[in-house]
Amino acid sequence: MRIDELILYRHFKHGGILENLVKLAQDPAREGASELYYEAMHELIELAASHGYTGNLWHTYLTYLLANNENAYSMACEIKGGIKGSLHALAIHDFAIFKELFDLDPDALKPEHCDDCMTLIKNYVSEETGSKLFNKRIRDRICDLSIQLKNAATPEAFGECVTQFYKEYGVGKFGLHKAFRVEHLTREEVRIEDGNNSMAGSEVYIKPITNIPHVYLDDLVGYEQAKKQLIDNTEAFICGRKANNCLLFGDAGTGKSSSIKGILNAYYDRGLRIIEMYKHQFRDLNEVIAQIKNRNYKFIIYMDDLSFEDFEVEYKYLKAVIEGGLERKPDNVLIYATSNRRHLIREKFSDKADRDDELHTNDTVQEKLSLASRFGVTIFFRSPGKKEFEQIVLELAKRAGISMSDEELLYKANQWELYHGGLSGRTAAQFVDYLSGVYECR
Repeated sequence: MRIDELILYRHFKHGGILENLVKLAQDPAREGASELYYEAMHELIELAASHGYTGNLWHTYLTYLLANNENAYSMACEIKGGIKGSLHALAIHDFAIFKELFDLDPDALKPEHCDDCMTLIKNYVSEETGSKLFNKRIRDRICDLSIQLKNAATPEAFGECVTQFYKEYGVGKFGLHKAFRVEHLTREEVRIEDGNNSMAGSEVYIKPITNIPHVYLDDLVGYEQAKKQLIDNTEAFICGRKANNCLLFGDAGTGKSSSIKGILNAYYDRGLRIIEMYKHQFRDLNEVIAQIKNRNYKFIIYMDDLSFEDFEVEYKYLKAVIEGGLERKPDNVLIYATSNRRHLIREKFSDKADRDDELHTNDTVQEKLSLASRFGVTIFFRSPGKKEFEQIVLELAKRAGISMSDEELLYKANQWELYHGGLSGRTAAQFVDYLSGVYECR
């Protein structure tokens, strides 16, 4: 097994399993062979449990390595598909080595005098509990890909299967996850997380969010005009046309954040990814953009509940990134923000007295208003009226399968909203969730 001859596919996350098993295959009588074997089995089972893998775990593990390894070839193929030239030739060289690994009988990896775990490894059965790290769709696709790779007759056929996966799903954390947050890690922690991939020199780490709510735009009752504005702008962005940064503002509980989540689920299959950032992280914006600007995905940097007190200055970092810095914002990045405030920066009546002492009063006003004006599209979400609220309740109750007369349902809903946040889509959803829970308990 020639894994030391790999050129493109190196520095794998969870690559220690492969390294240990290859050492055993090369020298089964080596000192500490049993410890290496059982450690590899432990890590392989843990990986299968956390990702929901079944079947031949040796093949699935090798497929996982290929699906996660970000290198010059895999990143060139993500979303766009296969490429030709020298990179393709080098990839075929590596795929030939991986094909040898697939063709290897896992029994050859077991040292003498060790318990036979390989029978279970070759036909691993997992109870359907859901994957902690990958969504079910991608988990199933990786398992299917492992079967295709096992049956590939040549390195070229092997490579075609891998490249098609990159085209459909992408590669690495950006390919296999929808949403991300920003964290500060040490360089060693980043190296462990990403397996020595190219951005390991940075302490600003874009970390996958593994538990994403399954919210869709149709789940948001009403707000058709607001949703259409958001969809039209996002559709233009995904298609590579001119698109604007978006500010969704309005009353609390009106579906602003849910609309962003719905957009993510609607366009994820077409290469959309979302990175959530908070205002204390705005000084890291340039570093985040540097890490994503050359990827073949479309990224929305999402800022929820964005607003600033008059003494906070983080908005100046955001202004410079949106429009005003020397470096142009990449075409694959937009900023979407939600806020209860139209102008984002808090203003008070006492500010007028302060401005009376300034020589250039208008400059101060413009400084505070200029941030909101840099969002090319602003979408207003208002609280529903009484009739709209009742329509939302009736529709959500129908979807939830609650069998109650409209009169009784609306009577209870009107009582609920008086004590639970007033007229809003959020209040209606909470009321229907409450009823669903009560009925399920009966």
